[in-house]
Amino acid sequence: MTASSPRLAVVLVSGGLDSATILAIAQEEGFEPCAISFDYGQRHRFELEAAKRVCAAAGVKRQIVVPLDLRAFGGSALTAEIDVPKDRSDDQMSTGIPITYVPARNTIFLSMALGWAEVLGAEDIFIGVNAVDYSGYPDCRPEYIAAFRNLARLATKTGVEGAPWKVHAPLIALSKAEIIQRGIALGVDYGLTHSCYDPDSDGKSCGHCDSCQLRLKGFADAGLTDPAPYVK
Repeated sequence: MTASSPRLAVVLVSGGLDSATILAIAQEEGFEPCAISFDYGQRHRFELEAAKRVCAAAGVKRQIVVPLDLRAFGGSALTAEIDVPKDRSDDQMSTGIPITYVPARNTIFLSMALGWAEVLGAEDIFIGVNAVDYSGYPDCRPEYIAAFRNLARLATKTGVEGAPWKVHAPLIALSKAEIIQRGIALGVDYGLTHSCYDPDSDGKSCGHCDSCQLRLKGFADAGLTDPAPYVK
C-alpha cells in the first residue's frame, strides 16, 4: 500500500452484538473495514442477514460471505441435530465447554480471514471474541489470540517477509454491558444484530439459550432495553 492508501483491516462480522461493535471500533481507529462472514451451516443463519444489515448501516464497501459447511463435522448444537441448551444458570454457563462450541471454529475463521488479508495487503484483523461474559469457549481466550498472532507471522509470506500481523480483540476483557455501552457511544444500532442460537422461523430470538441470556443480562446491566425481537 502507498502512503495515501486507506488502512485496510479484515473484520470478522457474524451479525451478532460483539461483531457489530468491533466493526465500529475498527472504523473509529481509522481502518477501512473489509468484512468477512461465514455461511458454515449454522442453525442460526439469520445472523447472516444481520451481518449484511450491520455492514450496510456502517457503509462497508467490501463484504464477502464464505460458504464453509461445518455440518460435515457436526459435533456442536449449532451444526448438528443436537438440542441447544436453554435456561442454564450462571454457574452452569461458567463451567466447562458447552455443546454450542463449534470445534476449532475461530481457528478456521481466522485462517480464512488471514488468507484474505494477505491478498488485500492488510496487516490487521479484528475479531469480537470475549473472555469475560461468555461460556467457556477455548478459542475466546487472550492466550489463544496471542498464539494465533504468532502463527500468522510464521505461516504467511507477509509474516516471513517481516510485516507485523496484528490480531485485534478489543472486547476480550470487557463485560457484555461494557461492550454495549462502547457500541452505543459509537452509534451502533443493536436492533440490526442477531445473537440467538435457536431462533424461530421468523428469526425471533428464543430468549433462553446462553447467547440470549448473556445478551439480555448485558443490556439490563447497562440500564438499556434490548431492541432485538424475541418470541413472546
